[in-house]
Amino acid sequence: MNNLAVIALGGNALLRGDQVGTIEEQEANATETFENLVYLLKEGYNLIFAHGNGPQVGNILLRNDAGEQVYNIPQMPLDICVADSQGGIGYMLERCLLNVLRKHNIKRNIVTLVTQVLVDKDDPAFKNPIKRVGKIYPKEEADKLAADKGWIFKEEIKAQGGWRRVVPSPKPLDFFNSDTVEKMAREGNIVFTVGGGGVPVYKDEVGDIRPVDAVIDKDLAAAMVANKVKADDYYILTDVPFVYANYKKENEEKLEFLNVADTKKHLEQGTFAEGSMAPKIRACVEFLEKGGKKTVITEAKKLQDKSYGTKITMEYDQKDLK
Repeated sequence: MNNLAVIALGGNALLRGDQVGTIEEQEANATETFENLVYLLKEGYNLIFAHGNGPQVGNILLRNDAGEQVYNIPQMPLDICVADSQGGIGYMLERCLLNVLRKHNIKRNIVTLVTQVLVDKDDPAFKNPIKRVGKIYPKEEADKLAADKGWIFKEEIKAQGGWRRVVPSPKPLDFFNSDTVEKMAREGNIVFTVGGGGVPVYKDEVGDIRPVDAVIDKDLAAAMVANKVKADDYYILTDVPFVYANYKKENEEKLEFLNVADTKKHLEQGTFAEGSMAPKIRACVEFLEKGGKKTVITEAKKLQDKSYGTKITMEYDQKDLK
């Protein structure tokens, strides 16, 4: 049976830090990323992809806001915006990957899914919303929106006098159509799922599916998918070739091989920055503790070169992975 890998596309896989986010820029970045992953397909891997949506869903929210103010178009809730971004980004990625496969004479079907992800409506995250979304408002306007829509705002430190909406980021528990996704992937089809972490939903007291105003961490969602489909490997593609202890400090240290025990110690000591690398590390630990074999965090263009990338496994035999 071919190995099955889940790949979380993030960082510069779609948008580089010095870019404005045109579709041409995103397509070029996606194409370059996929070119660097062709070797996995040639080695016989079956692949499932997840992807981020931060800048894209932020733009959708801005269009929401402008449409309401200029044309009196009712704003769509956050779950619809996330689903919107899944469809748009998934279509773009699918098209770019099809072109790369054609160039390399690789025949694989590609399926993009708008994916709902189940969360617990009593998750503690709902009492502590921290994920910032949408535009920055003056305090007076933020107060009015809080009163009219029930939104929660926190002051944006980088914007003097600015306030930004915050929403919860609950833990992903399961995703819809998981059996179908696994079956399709193991048959050789490439699947895009849980884009942007997936659309967060919960089951009410009668079992109906209900949306929540929240966003799910993409890397945690991808790790959850990897566990549900019993993937062998989990890759997180970001904008650095390795994970570093004390990143960008005088005592910065490259970490190439880690086991779960040492990784947890680093997390407890605050080695990794919250909001950037720490959630990715937690996602790797979760995948491994639930049966995964190997995780790698690196840049897409470095993945094929085994001398790059931080490899995390359960036991301390990582040097065999070189």
